[in-house]
Amino acid sequence: MPFLKVFSIFLFTIFCVHAQKNPLVSIDSAAQQNWVDKTYDSMSLEEKFGQLFMVMVASDQSKETTDNIKTLIEREKIGGVIFSTGGPVRQAKLTNAFQKASTLPLLIGMDAEWGLAMRLDSTYAFPWNMTLGAITDSSIIEKVGRRIGEHAKRLGVHINFAPDLDININPQNPIIGNRSFGEVRENVVEKGIAFMRGMESAGVLSSGKHFPGHGDTATDSHHALPMINFTRARLDSVELYPFRKLINAGISSIMVAHLEVPALEIKEGLPSSLSEQIISGILKEEMGFKGLVFTDALNMKGVTDHGKNGDAEVAAFMAGNDILLMPTEVAKAKEKLTKAFEKGKISEERLATSVKKILMAKYKVGLYDYKPVVLENLYEDLNSRKDDLVYEEAIENAITVVKNDFYLMGIKKLENKKIAYVKFGDADSDPFVEELNKYARVTQVNGKDIGTLKTKLKEFNLVIIGHHKSNDSPWKPYKFSQKELKWLAEIAAERSSNLILALFAKPYALLDVQSFNSIDGVVVAYQNSAMAQRKAAQLIFGAIPAKGKLPVTAHPSFPVDTQILLKSLLRLGYSYPERVGLDAAKLAQVDSLVHDGLDSLMFPGAQVLIARKGKVVYDKGFGKPTYESKDSITTDYIYDLASLTKILATLPIIMKMEEDGEIALNNTFQDLIPEYAESQLKNVTVLKALSHYGRLPAWIAFYIDTLDKNRKPSKEFYRTEPMDGFTTKVTDHLYLTDAYKDSIYDRIGRQDLKSNRYRYSDVAYYVMKKYIEDVYKKPLDQLAQDFLYAPIGAFNTSFNPLEKFPKNRIVPSEIDKYYRYETIQGFVHDMGAAMQGGVGGHAGLFSNAEDVAKIMQMYLQEGFYGGTRFLESRTIQKFNNCYFCDKHVRRGVGFDKPQLEDRGPTCGCVSRKSFGHSGFTGTYTWADPEEEIVYVFLSNRTYPSASNTLLIKSGLRTRIQRAIYDAIVN
Repeated sequence: MPFLKVFSIFLFTIFCVHAQKNPLVSIDSAAQQNWVDKTYDSMSLEEKFGQLFMVMVASDQSKETTDNIKTLIEREKIGGVIFSTGGPVRQAKLTNAFQKASTLPLLIGMDAEWGLAMRLDSTYAFPWNMTLGAITDSSIIEKVGRRIGEHAKRLGVHINFAPDLDININPQNPIIGNRSFGEVRENVVEKGIAFMRGMESAGVLSSGKHFPGHGDTATDSHHALPMINFTRARLDSVELYPFRKLINAGISSIMVAHLEVPALEIKEGLPSSLSEQIISGILKEEMGFKGLVFTDALNMKGVTDHGKNGDAEVAAFMAGNDILLMPTEVAKAKEKLTKAFEKGKISEERLATSVKKILMAKYKVGLYDYKPVVLENLYEDLNSRKDDLVYEEAIENAITVVKNDFYLMGIKKLENKKIAYVKFGDADSDPFVEELNKYARVTQVNGKDIGTLKTKLKEFNLVIIGHHKSNDSPWKPYKFSQKELKWLAEIAAERSSNLILALFAKPYALLDVQSFNSIDGVVVAYQNSAMAQRKAAQLIFGAIPAKGKLPVTAHPSFPVDTQILLKSLLRLGYSYPERVGLDAAKLAQVDSLVHDGLDSLMFPGAQVLIARKGKVVYDKGFGKPTYESKDSITTDYIYDLASLTKILATLPIIMKMEEDGEIALNNTFQDLIPEYAESQLKNVTVLKALSHYGRLPAWIAFYIDTLDKNRKPSKEFYRTEPMDGFTTKVTDHLYLTDAYKDSIYDRIGRQDLKSNRYRYSDVAYYVMKKYIEDVYKKPLDQLAQDFLYAPIGAFNTSFNPLEKFPKNRIVPSEIDKYYRYETIQGFVHDMGAAMQGGVGGHAGLFSNAEDVAKIMQMYLQEGFYGGTRFLESRTIQKFNNCYFCDKHVRRGVGFDKPQLEDRGPTCGCVSRKSFGHSGFTGTYTWADPEEEIVYVFLSNRTYPSASNTLLIKSGLRTRIQRAIYDAIVN
């Protein structure tokens, strides 16, 4: 026998053996076969024919309509129902009622391609197939399929008519589009298999559709009969390819579409759903498919013109379909099928083949031991955190960068950026704008005409346009309007700024854009869900990498498989606790602890932020700015950080100076301030001073010497408005003599050294501030702004915040009854810092929790953040080191460190490598490199009086820290 002939027979044999595996066979196949045979043998002819029908019902229909379906179940003994629109609880109740009415348990089906939300309200919508098609890691698609399957099973649904295996080659396809995984057959197969396996692993049957392929047509079969006019070779290589592969992979069922395919069916105008040649010949015999074969809906225009009064249903069964989906005339169709059987046109073998397959499917999904749908917790089970986690991971991996000129994304050098956002489209854009503003100041710019808009945009050097279209369904309009296309072209032509286009719609929307030559960056987010908007913003700023790949050709400039990979810039992203190994339920203890603090009057309000592994997973405001306020604290409020200033302003500059050789840890105070050469402080080193082991006094109450005999600000030192020699602003109505600056440093120089032990002291930071400003000839606040806050994106951080922020965003710190005699709001609480014009080396900084976390994350990442290296890793290590632990001094250089014994600044559960600081006003932040945790707590416990020490005595801040560590799972 010739070799080629032998080889061909070998391949055919291998193919047939694989194809003949029945996907409906359950693990306990012997018990299944016994149940099927026993059930079949007990059925009447009427009951057998009844199994062939799956009728449509919707839980939002009238009771009269659903009662008619129930009657149909009882009278016609139908085999199943397919649910359409409505709600989950209503559907569950109907399912239970219908199952109770049926002699044999019903097979329940749904179209839930992207989850139950395809049909039902109050259920979870997962990403559309085209979004999933952009993901390169198919295990994520399997997770999506699994969750969709688990939802279906929870609701009593046994078969989900998914995945869609159409290859969407035609951008004008009105019915498939986003329902397809894309235009490349291998991608459709890979994603289809992953989706199928995920769903089947949940115990729900899959269904590949729309056989033999509905992707390359511009006609909707709901309204007419589409023509698929390609050669057999083309159909084999494209349209049929995914079905062949998924049949081999074990798909449970195939849905046959209403299509005219001349290369497969010679009879002109005959829909594929009624074609014996296509169903029995190609699908069953040639492809060897042994699973269930469903018609597409028999109430669709593409088939109703080919037989009424049951004729279409009879023709569909005769062609080889097993289940007649959404028939128009059940009773008449059953009657005609029975007559055909009696006349011998339908054999017992043919009927048994279909009915037994249906019974096998029912057994496989557990209907041999039917249990009603449990209504309790149904909504919660269908809308869980598990779903959010899967959705988030899918969206993160789908978003696709198709253009990134000048390496514009992720955006770096924030200090040089002035960013505008322009909204296109008619759908919600708030999540996108809100998320962008977590990274930089982004101003939404509107204009009634393009001239006005262009004029407003001239003051910006980066413009982000977001095209937002409805996320309700994949069939909603997605295109740019003609006005938007014109405006896009004109904005792009303005080369005074860079332009990024973020598309929150079907990729095909880009086809209408004439040119992308002047558009620097293009991001395709596929959908306009809140998650897609937030993740696109995070990607644009480099908080997450870009991994997606275009599943379709979106433009001649962006062919299918276009993919620009971007690495993370190590900026903080935002996610869920479970994504970073934290138990959200246990983390909820933080809420309880903060509320206990509020109820116990420890503070009027607070912000708490928790980040792990580079993701903010908890960021909340609690309480109010004051006990009397009607407003609630949000994450936008700004707090007086008190001594956090030391590690968030002064220390990073000292560390940079040490790198640059401008200061050394063994430098002495007389090296820094020569005037101290004759003082007792002359030999105090930077290392000892910043480790709080320099024998310095804890603090100096400079302000007391400036009060008169009535303990009010003395007219000798103060004026109520600025004038020559009195420009140091303490409050709006209190200006200190400029000469007092020298008095402060003179008094420090006259201090006696204290005993040689650990003593926390502010004094060193007065000295550091003076030295920094003497070296750089610039004030500390400007240096910190230029070196750290602007480039890191800490735009809510500032000394003297009233110069930048509205007063109502700043939380009051105290009603001062001993120095300034007014409510301190927007001015630094610390008296010594106030006497330095609000800028102290030890106090004076204001910020919110998000900005504090950015700086702490930079430290955690050993000096790197957002694509910028602020400090060398060796510098971080040098300063985050306990040099005097053997002297019972726990401190690092500037940083506080965990306690050496039982009590101290932490919960006792942090690593030795961890570091942080606390502040007098009720602030606290801590970072742990080993657990990759950043924790920020901001409050105004000093309001209305600093004498309120309940927060300190309670240990609440470290009890919260304990709750965080108790929530660690892995």
